[in-house]
Amino acid sequence: MTLGRGGAAPRARPALALAALLLGACAVGPDYRAPASTLPAAWATEAPWRAAAPQDGIERGSWWRRFDDARLDALEASLLEHNATLEQAGEHYTQARALVRASAAAYFPTLNAGAGALRDRISASRPQANYAVPNSSTVQNDFTAGFSVHYELDLFGGVRRQVEAARAASEQAAADLANARLVLTAELAADYFTLRALDAEIDVVRQNIDQERRALDFVSARHDMGVASGLDLAQQQSQLDTTITQIDLLRVQRAQFEHALATLTATPAPAFTLAPQAGAMRIPDIPVGVPSDLLQRRPDVASAERALAVANAQIGVATAAYFPSVPLVAGYGRESAVLTTLFDAPAKLWSLGVSATQPLFDAGRIGAGVDFARAGYQGALAQYRQTVLTAMQEVQDGLSSLANLQRAAGEAGSAVGSAQRVVEIANDRYTGGLATYLDVVTAQQALLANQRQQVQIAGQQMVAAVFLVKALGGGWEGMAPSVDTATATGKATAGTAMR
Repeated sequence: MTLGRGGAAPRARPALALAALLLGACAVGPDYRAPASTLPAAWATEAPWRAAAPQDGIERGSWWRRFDDARLDALEASLLEHNATLEQAGEHYTQARALVRASAAAYFPTLNAGAGALRDRISASRPQANYAVPNSSTVQNDFTAGFSVHYELDLFGGVRRQVEAARAASEQAAADLANARLVLTAELAADYFTLRALDAEIDVVRQNIDQERRALDFVSARHDMGVASGLDLAQQQSQLDTTITQIDLLRVQRAQFEHALATLTATPAPAFTLAPQAGAMRIPDIPVGVPSDLLQRRPDVASAERALAVANAQIGVATAAYFPSVPLVAGYGRESAVLTTLFDAPAKLWSLGVSATQPLFDAGRIGAGVDFARAGYQGALAQYRQTVLTAMQEVQDGLSSLANLQRAAGEAGSAVGSAQRVVEIANDRYTGGLATYLDVVTAQQALLANQRQQVQIAGQQMVAAVFLVKALGGGWEGMAPSVDTATATGKATAGTAMR
């Protein structure tokens, strides 16, 4: 139906408004329902983890402050302010929010203003519209000014589904931003604690170098007195040279992690330095909760769920193409051959119309689009399920790693104590002439290996704690501690003092 410049337009308006109101309530395509996930009731671990209520309303942001390390806090602040990857994720979120506004604009009519001036010559040889009147060539002006309104009725919910998809995509971008923040801050913390573990290991090796130099002086003095053989002296010198080589290799590893921290904080690697720090490290209390908490806590799970909502809405957008397109068009303006009379009453013109277009044959294009959207939904559903499984795997890995590392830390402490006693016994036997110096060198090597293993385990515990926090979706400021992890590093962190 098309309405002209008078007549039926006023009568048709109430009917059209009522039809739009009645039909506007429907939206084609499936309504979104969050997928159900089958999750275990608790985690499988031997460690003393206790369940915690995550309290989703509490800010998760600065989870690294639980580690109580001022240098780590400063590095994380620099990352949040300068990291380019995080900035890119933030701009993507800004784009997604803009798309929501752009999609919602389709709810409203489009109003355009226009003006024009044209001078043309009509051909005398043009086809005749009236054979009773001969054609003639005419040169004339045409001045126009006016407004036009275009509005397409969303009778079948295509626009609503587009807005629904845009909003879900915006929420997905927000989750992606949170996930990028979590991943980058966890990566920085892991690199930082690995560097600190290397500092501790370097300190252990350096102290052994000091001891071995004193041992070399002792053997050299005995050699000068004719008590020790040249072989004893050569063995101790070889042991010292080997240990010095190990400290250089450790420094190579440390430099690589220092450069990684520089990149994460958007600092050129040559301009970044971090002073060595070999102090003890302690795992903070970490609220673990239950497996179902991951569906709310993990930003990557939230992103996958929002991607599923986007794919579901796209089915409705594709299905809406089966139904008629019903645009409303209105115009009001002025037209005159003389500019001075453009705003006189006779120059007024207006129009009001509605039309409908129904697809009849498109060789399966719309159906293919719906099939494409449905397949996208199934793919997003599979991705969501895989993300949930991966999340549970990462948490279980973290819990198992910390439980096993806790036992390993205790065993490593015992091994260091035993190795120290072996060194003492070997030195006494050598001084008393009951053993060769090879026994002393062997005991020194075993002690150094055990001490290095002890600080390595302490570093692994810190990294495992960081990745457990990441696997859980971040920290929970303001919550009461729910996991007693002090015993997880008690012996290991004190072990750096054992010599």
